[in-house]
This record gives sequence, structure tokens and C-alpha cells, in this order.
Amino acid sequence: MGFDEMDVEQIWMDGEFVDWEDAQIHVLTHGLHYGTGVFEGVRAYDTERGPALFRWEDHLDRLYDSAKPYDIEIPYEPAELTAATTELLDREGLDSCYVRPIAFYGYDMLGVNPADAPVRVAIAAWPWGTYLGEEALEEGVDVGVSSWRKHASSQIPTNSKVTGAYINSVLASLEAERNGYVEAIVLNKEGNVAEGPGENIFLIEDGELYTTPLSASILGGITRDTVIELARERGYSVTERPISRGELYTADELFFSGTAAEVTPIRSVDDVEIGTGTKGPVTDELQAAFFDLVERRPPEHEEWFRPI
Repeated sequence: MGFDEMDVEQIWMDGEFVDWEDAQIHVLTHGLHYGTGVFEGVRAYDTERGPALFRWEDHLDRLYDSAKPYDIEIPYEPAELTAATTELLDREGLDSCYVRPIAFYGYDMLGVNPADAPVRVAIAAWPWGTYLGEEALEEGVDVGVSSWRKHASSQIPTNSKVTGAYINSVLASLEAERNGYVEAIVLNKEGNVAEGPGENIFLIEDGELYTTPLSASILGGITRDTVIELARERGYSVTERPISRGELYTADELFFSGTAAEVTPIRSVDDVEIGTGTKGPVTDELQAAFFDLVERRPPEHEEWFRPI
């Protein structure tokens, strides 16, 4: 579904609500030319106890942290962005949706150093189903290891969700599509597994979970953190350690995690079937636990939900 097919009328931009088609920027905006923007992807779920943003405060913390290396001073307090977001969703009647806050250097000058450029801030929201397809949640996805490597944190901060760095993910995704895969897996400069273009990755071997550490040049995913906690609550061992490319092919199970992808099984890597080529039992249990969490909104995890 394209944006023009969605019944969404407004975007919050620089302190006010504007019509969707009027949320525009100048062609000489600094962030457009140099990728100097930071953003988040957040989901709201229509839970049994009312619609709520999932782990909003954690996403907001990461947005402000992402801005620090680039001297992007977001000219709004977190409480202001929270109020703007909840009002936007209320205005649009969105109970279940995807939310995209973004802050970027705007229009004023076009030198590489953005010191004199103003910081612009916008928040958009729209209905968005499963990122890799509804059938992927049950059947899993076929992925390929990309020939493009993930940039190292000594080149671009990998713990910062900055717009320009996602050109690396774009290259991997385009390559995967050309090769007939749904998604890619990107290796880091050492040749070990980093993550997907927009997802973290989990490997299951002999009933134990492994996921790549922050030192592997990954973004510290909030869904990743959620899955780790849910797994440990259910008695699983979860270890953050380097994962070699070869381990992908011999894993019992693999799955992606992410705000957009949620918990999506991986059924093959480079045409090598993973496990039985279907969603494995541990993945199934954790996927069910995740959706039960976001649909039921249990009191024991109430701190993860921001009511709308």
C-alpha cells in the first residue's frame, strides 16, 4: 500500500500539525544532501487495554542519543514529542500503526559542516503491516548474505540511527532482491555476522539463543532487547557473542527481530535450508510471546507501554 492509498491527513512538523501534502522541505536541505538526520521507528498496538505505543521512551532515548555525535540539538523536550505523537495518533484515529520521528539539519547553507543549519523535526504515523510480509511470520523468509559489509563503528557510529548510514542497508536490500531473496544478512568488516539491513538476528542451537553483540557493528535494537528479556523469562539461555557466517548454515533456527519485522523466522540462507525449513519451536514460542505481549499489554510489563 502506497502513502496515497492511506487515510492519513496530517503530520506534526516543527511544532504544528500540517496537512500531509504540505509537509515539505527545500531541495537544498542539508540532511537531503549529506544524510544528516536521525530517526526512529516505533509501533503502536491496539492492545486489550487500549491503544498504546510500545517502548516509546526507549525509542525516544535512542533518538536523542543518536543525535549527540552529530551535534543535532533537538529543539523540543521529550515530553513535547510524546504529546505531539499521542495527539497525532488521536487526531488520525490510529490505534495500530507505525510512527516515524525524525530530526535533521535543514535549509540554510550547504557546506559539509552543518553548524549553521537549523534543526527540523517531524513525526509521521501510518498503518503498516508486517514489514517482510504477513506470510513471513509463519513460513519464514529466504535471505542471502550480502557482498556489502556493514560499516565499522570507527567509520560511522553504529549505535546511532542516522539517516545517511542507511545507504549501506539500501545496497544490501537491493542486492538481495536482485538475487531473488526477501532480505539480506550483512557481515561486519571482520567477516562475522552483523545484522539485517533493518533487523537484528538471533541464532538458536541446541535450545540456546545467540545474538550478535554491539561490538559487531550493530544497532542495539529495542525489539532485540525485548526478545532477550522474554526468552530469559522463559528459562532460555541468551548469549551475545560473535557469530560466524558458517554458523548460519548449520543453525537449528534463525530469526530476525525489529520494530518493523517484529519476530520473523528465517527459513533459508543462500538457498541452504535452516533446520527443517520451517518456523522452529523456539522461534515459534518467542514469536507467540512477543505478540501476546503487545496484544495483551500485561501489567508486569506496563512500563513498556505508553497509552494513547
